[in-house]
Amino acid sequence: MSSRREILDLLRENARYTTEDLAHLTDFSESEVESIIEEFEEAGVICGYQAVVDWGAVETEEERVRATVELNVALDRETNYGDIADRIARFPEVTSLRLVSGDYDFDLEVEGDSMREVSHFISDKIAPIPEITQTVTHYIMESYKEQGMTFDDHDDDDRLSVSP
Repeated sequence: MSSRREILDLLRENARYTTEDLAHLTDFSESEVESIIEEFEEAGVICGYQAVVDWGAVETEEERVRATVELNVALDRETNYGDIADRIARFPEVTSLRLVSGDYDFDLEVEGDSMREVSHFISDKIAPIPEITQTVTHYIMESYKEQGMTFDDHDDDDRLSVSP
């Protein structure tokens, strides 16, 4: 017996599955699959469908820079984490924002057309937010896996390793 959760797992695996595909992969009928997906979409469980892009494989002259930014915040009586998150999430440069446990409070992912653009965004838009006490930016040099998808090795160095 399939569960509604299985539909979500399959869509995360491949959002291009048709309702017919999903019905064959589960014990649901095609009309049940359509109904379940519609319910998930209306309830905000499914928020959208996106392609996982291996930017390292895209042959273009245009640079695409991504960075992960650690944010520390200081809360006051009138401000909570949700308030800060709402403010930061509005920026189009922000691709992901999470409240995390550990040495910092928020894990922020941003994209820009250059390192300069990303740096200016962090220094001009994020760092001045009054509750932000510290930012630490890590530029992403290479991606090997995104959203469960492993990318091919882009290392063109075909030399053999030599060991003593």
